[in-house]
Amino acid sequence: MCGVHLLVDTSATDEMAIANMVESCTHRGPDHSGIIKVTDGVFLASNRLKILDSRDEANQPITNKEKSAFLSWNGFLYNFQELKNQLISEGVIFKTRSDGEVLFQWLLLKGKEGIKHLEGMFAFVFVDINKSEILLVRDPVGMKSLYYHHHENKLICSSEALCLVHSGKVDASIDAQQVLPYWYLRTSMPTASFFKNVKELLPGQIAIFGLDGSKKEVTKFAVNVATGLNSPVPNQKIFKQCLVEAILKHFTAEVPVGMILSGGADSSLLYHIWFKETGIPLPTYTIGFDSPYRGKNSDADFAANLTKKYGGGNQEIKIGPAFFLQTWEEYLSQLDQPVGDSASYLTWLIAREAKKRVKVLVSGVGADELFGGYNRHMAFKTYLKRPNLWHGVSQFLQDMPLFSRSQKKFLKGIHKNPDRTFINFAALNPVPEKLGRVLEDHYPKSGSNYKNALAYDQAFYLVHDLLKIHDNACMAHGIEGRAPFLDWTLVALSKEMSEEQLITTTPKSWIKEILIAEGLGNIAERKKSGFGLPIKEWFLHHPGFRIKMSSAILDFGNKYGGLVPKEWQSLLKHPENHIQDHYLLLFNVFLLSEWINKNTQ
Repeated sequence: MCGVHLLVDTSATDEMAIANMVESCTHRGPDHSGIIKVTDGVFLASNRLKILDSRDEANQPITNKEKSAFLSWNGFLYNFQELKNQLISEGVIFKTRSDGEVLFQWLLLKGKEGIKHLEGMFAFVFVDINKSEILLVRDPVGMKSLYYHHHENKLICSSEALCLVHSGKVDASIDAQQVLPYWYLRTSMPTASFFKNVKELLPGQIAIFGLDGSKKEVTKFAVNVATGLNSPVPNQKIFKQCLVEAILKHFTAEVPVGMILSGGADSSLLYHIWFKETGIPLPTYTIGFDSPYRGKNSDADFAANLTKKYGGGNQEIKIGPAFFLQTWEEYLSQLDQPVGDSASYLTWLIAREAKKRVKVLVSGVGADELFGGYNRHMAFKTYLKRPNLWHGVSQFLQDMPLFSRSQKKFLKGIHKNPDRTFINFAALNPVPEKLGRVLEDHYPKSGSNYKNALAYDQAFYLVHDLLKIHDNACMAHGIEGRAPFLDWTLVALSKEMSEEQLITTTPKSWIKEILIAEGLGNIAERKKSGFGLPIKEWFLHHPGFRIKMSSAILDFGNKYGGLVPKEWQSLLKHPENHIQDHYLLLFNVFLLSEWINKNTQ
């Protein structure tokens, strides 16, 4: 993994601006930094984390002897060996073992038409002098981010939004329009960031600019691989074969590899298959909570039992509210963009500890989003069986005191439009009408109701919450994060499944069936629990945590309360009155308040 940086500005006579970007991004690539002047006013730079081929010959940015093309990239090509073999057959001679050189030579020979043949997680900038073109490219799954600022003919691009601000050429003004979507979704809208003048490339986008910084066009490409297995309908056998291949691919590296192990079905299956195939134990890391908060979260116990089974050891990172307060400022200083999900802090904490031993960290992210593993997916299935009935009775039932918090959320989220219903299910609370109409414009329309819902989750929650968390947390500590469930063959398999198959027999059930068959029934039968802090318990029982959160929320209300719907003003003024039902929202606001105060003007 690396940091990618580009500056196109005819007023830039030296490297100072891009050097500032490189310096502010050393955490992403602590092993080497490089800057190249492409031509007058055009600079390309990179921070490199050495994973494949640690020799200096594999450093970035990459260019050829003619200096006619340049590449700065961040990622891992799943199919680099296949591409390399094809290039060798066409006469290309390689100097390194890196997948970066494969990507460079592929683009040099195939141009932008060759991008559709790439498989992997990546974001890159490719400069072609002969065509007077600059390509900004992001993988279609959205594993790697790429932010940019474009005004008139000035183009600045980087792996992190804060790097653009640190260039000195982009101001740090907050984009106030992102407060409302963040309130409900915990992130900014797609293409936006919390900086007014910084945008984000969407997954699968190819943005083409001229060497003078002029914008030419934006195109898209998608995951276009097949499962490679002969069967008219995906089944458990195909799923397992694809998963085994993905695991062997993603767990293999020339540097030490570790794993985030929650003790849940997804990560446990990954570790089990890896060990069964190779016999090699790996360092694993799990969050554990101090007593009395441990009772609701047994991740560490399940993870420890699993690793003992294979002769390995699991490292439990034990935390409590006091430890949280001690490490909060350090975390906040390394948070590029706010995501109001406490899993972000926990993942960052795991990477902070894992850094001592590994340079690659594997997680089970992606399975729930591809194949429908969350409670909201189950709720939407229930709704789809009788949508008109549920819409009719929900208004009468939602305020009855006999229902639980989750049942009330289900009832309040029901809308006459199935699309809006799932949008509400996926949000912290039902979204207001104006925001709902905007989100409906982003809602997929090509499939049936349930497949559209999964596609929406993949486009919003997966990309802008989980993958942003994964990338930021790992790269903050110079670690490459990998996610085998998001290998393109498994993504393709999920696309090939029918609506009926996804609703009745999903790979989430296949995961449990495989675990049971492998003697891990205790993990398969374990009740699904969220990955996050015990916010409510800490707020109620730890004065220091409560004061920290409350003061930040009150400060946010004083400064930005006018951007929040009227029905939520009480929460901003009296957060202690809302902890029972809205603790997730309270943490959401707390984090945003803290991040804004630290990073914006």
